[in-house]
Amino acid sequence: MTDALALTRALTAVDTVGHAESAALEVVAPLLRDAGFRLEVFEHEPGRGTLVAEWETGHDVPPLCLSGHVDTVPLGGAPWQCDPFAGETDGDRVYGRGVSDMKAGVAAIVTAAVTVARSRPRRAGLRLVLTAAEETGSQGARFVADRLGPSGPLVITEPTANAAFHGHKGALWLEALATGVTAHGSMPHLGDNAVVKLAAAVSRLAEYRFGVEPHPVMGPPTLNVGTFTGGLNTNSVPDRAVATVDVRTVAGQDHAALLESLAAVAGVEVRPLIDLPPVWTDPGDEWAAAAAEIVREVTGAGGEVATATYFTDASVLTPALGGVPTLICGPGQPEQAHVTDEWCSITRLAESVEILTRVCAGWCGI
Repeated sequence: MTDALALTRALTAVDTVGHAESAALEVVAPLLRDAGFRLEVFEHEPGRGTLVAEWETGHDVPPLCLSGHVDTVPLGGAPWQCDPFAGETDGDRVYGRGVSDMKAGVAAIVTAAVTVARSRPRRAGLRLVLTAAEETGSQGARFVADRLGPSGPLVITEPTANAAFHGHKGALWLEALATGVTAHGSMPHLGDNAVVKLAAAVSRLAEYRFGVEPHPVMGPPTLNVGTFTGGLNTNSVPDRAVATVDVRTVAGQDHAALLESLAAVAGVEVRPLIDLPPVWTDPGDEWAAAAAEIVREVTGAGGEVATATYFTDASVLTPALGGVPTLICGPGQPEQAHVTDEWCSITRLAESVEILTRVCAGWCGI
């Protein structure tokens, strides 16, 4: 079970589509416990646990932190050609819901950590944070964030095809609500049409100008109106309408100030649904540069500086750990996240184990 592919398949066999993360953690817990890690599981809901595992954390230098989530998104409406919970293999691919996003990444973390724990560290130890409910806003990471002690850098093994990403955009998801007064559709002058009010509001939001320069790597911030619902029936004036808005921010933007500005432009009630700040680590940071060099040596890829388009638990963990240098680097294919017949390269999985083992060994002094 310390084999990363076998561990990926075992994790995939546990259905964690929005539930039962604690059951998945039971797959990896014995391996870590036997390797000398101290384990504690924190459930923010029954059966939805986040595992904090620590090894040799008594050094003057704080532990390196490795993190990944074990929850997955739903299967979708399209039929799968393979069993989504079997971890079937075909050539260089292992298939199943969550293999790229991100059970292969979690398996790589555990495999590398167990390998490193066979040696005695001269400098620092390790901390693993394996989370629940990342897909719906990092609830698991939030639940344990204030329970974590001082930390060294953070590695999140979200799907990057083993490229070293130096951060990601922030996610500010909003709900815009307009209210009115209902009346008969033949007498609209007696009512106050919430749909019309909200349509004007989202039109203003769609034209919003952020007033910031594009980030040199992340690019510009973006805004997308994702949903719009309202009305009771055709022959009534609607008294309520709701839209959701997906704002992606870049390093340096303040979400609180941005929310205030967007609400003023909208002219209707606006409240946050998800508020996850952007994450950015300077490529010139000593640890980040050394880790990126290990990635290049293992994968043979170039040294382009990049960031992820999606958010990760780093939005919660990086500030909670004191703004530590953070890299996102995992074996999954980014374009395979959330798709039907999701797969991960077995070669990338082996590369990830080597990358993480070398990064951990370097930080721990092994």
